Amino acid sequence: MTDDVTDEILTPESTEAAPEIPLSERIEAILFIVDEPIGLVALAAAVGSPVPAVRQTLETLVEDYDGVGTGPRRGFELREVGGGWRLYVREDLDAVVAEFVGGQAPARLSQAALETLAVIAYKQPVTRSQVASIRAVNVDSVVRTLLARGLITELFADSETGAINYGTTDALLQHLGINSLDELPPISPLLDDGADGFDEGTIR
Repeated sequence: MTDDVTDEILTPESTEAAPEIPLSERIEAILFIVDEPIGLVALAAAVGSPVPAVRQTLETLVEDYDGVGTGPRRGFELREVGGGWRLYVREDLDAVVAEFVGGQAPARLSQAALETLAVIAYKQPVTRSQVASIRAVNVDSVVRTLLARGLITELFADSETGAINYGTTDALLQHLGINSLDELPPISPLLDDGADGFDEGTIR
């Protein structure tokens, strides 16, 4: 009796296929977490859909976020930069974001944030992957924290890879009490091997 019931449960006719998540939702999920523009082919691979379908969906999302048609305009936009796609806050809302970030109660940076900030300060312009290689750890969340605190900024996107290059801001100079990056102490005396700069694996 038990075997008959088990067989009945396992037959394809008695199981319902899980509904497929819409392509637009899958694309939005990936765009929400990437820190750098993601290429069309890489995005298509991430969501498991053909490139033409992904491109068409991206174009539809651009119009949706821009309020084309009956929907309202969103506070963010989807842009293609350096051959990749990424979500950005709209330029005319920069002041709103800056005011919010500036009004947050200051908090001490973690050791990981301080180490990441040091790498960016001495190596700028530098990409997130380069910083991760030097520190030998994932730095995505730390970079987002430093951006939100206004201590680093996106300088430019690499024309070939689309990778964002980061640098420090005037806010960091104010916190350090210096006028320019030239006043930072030489890095070589701070390293055990006396190397003139950061090598892979130096900061952990």
